[in-house]
Amino acid sequence: MPQWTGLTRGPSQEGVSLGLTEIGALDRRMTAIFREEAARLTASLVRLLGDFDEAEELVQEAILSALEHWPTDGIPDRPGAWLLTTARRKAVDRWRRQARYREKLALVQDPAGQRVGREVDDRLRLIFTCCHPALSRDAQLALTLRAVIGLTTAEIARAFLTTEVAIAQRIVRAKRKIVDAGIPYRVPEAAQLPERLEEVLAVLYLMFNEAYLATAGDQPARHDLAADAEWLSGLLVRLLPDEPEPMGLLALIRLHRARTRSRFDADGHLVLLRDQDRGLWDRALIESGVALIHQAGGLGRPGPYQLQAAIAACHAEARSYGETDWEQIVLLYQALLRRTPSPVIQLNYAIALLHVAGPEPALREAERAGAALQRYHLYHATRAELLRALGRFDEARDADRRALELTLNPAERALLEDRLASG
Repeated sequence: MPQWTGLTRGPSQEGVSLGLTEIGALDRRMTAIFREEAARLTASLVRLLGDFDEAEELVQEAILSALEHWPTDGIPDRPGAWLLTTARRKAVDRWRRQARYREKLALVQDPAGQRVGREVDDRLRLIFTCCHPALSRDAQLALTLRAVIGLTTAEIARAFLTTEVAIAQRIVRAKRKIVDAGIPYRVPEAAQLPERLEEVLAVLYLMFNEAYLATAGDQPARHDLAADAEWLSGLLVRLLPDEPEPMGLLALIRLHRARTRSRFDADGHLVLLRDQDRGLWDRALIESGVALIHQAGGLGRPGPYQLQAAIAACHAEARSYGETDWEQIVLLYQALLRRTPSPVIQLNYAIALLHVAGPEPALREAERAGAALQRYHLYHATRAELLRALGRFDEARDADRRALELTLNPAERALLEDRLASG
């Protein structure tokens, strides 16, 4: 997939007389459309063609065609439909001289491919395909983030705290394995769902994480992707009504989305949880998330997404930051660490521990996770906060500088730059 942020081709190159402001606005709108529609388009084409590489190539060709035509003709009312139609035409042009032309043409002209509002979204089918047990877990996640969500190799590498080369190799191997093993493009039968559930949940969780604080681009959060993650998680709940963890993930997403209006100020700067206006929080979403936690709990199989949702509920239900039940949050993080030990969870536990035991024990806990988190900007930003609380200001500034080096998110960068400027 191409990286669509920072398009350099301006409409003026097509002979359109526009000012710099109009050009920038058009480029930003096209960039947003490409990010929003590319994953849906890729999923639809993989369903039709059964070929990842060909689907991605057609998506790129359709986007290049849009870059040629939209600056002069205007952005169509239904840009997703325009891109899909263009990709299909590109496919037909590519196949005209092939022996299997009629067979392939039938695929892209299949009326079933035209249906709108299918209960199982194409992207959910593609997620289950990418999460086939024949693939390693790392390969499953990397391929899905690339093919379904449309993240670039660099963005996925940052999410995995590894290198672009390693991610590219995983993706290539995963695609080859799908072809060689003849893995079908579909949601598996009911009996096969549980063996893929953990990976599918992990992908949707990473999808929402990218939406919540984007790793790249000129927007600090991606609200379209957050809505998609919630929608797909809701489909998963309907597919597996007796599984508690999809309910836990959906609850977690809704509880975090409830704070959307309070997370950034008018200038797009990040507003920390302690400073957010709780009057802006969506109480209906909070109630829905809490109800899902209770529904999942009634099934008697607690899991990591339910525990994370319970932590989010502690924050969402507190009337003020000072009334947050930090003791309960610490207990929930301890339970989460026992179930799914990870350095990121340990870091979050350290933040909660600050409010119960003070900065010194919290810093010790955070630094226990440090060896695995040297490429993770939030480790350094958290460590800076704890060092500052202990009066170790020079070390805190060094940690904030390292965090600034590691993040591209504009809202996070602005927050870190303000910290450094204020000394």
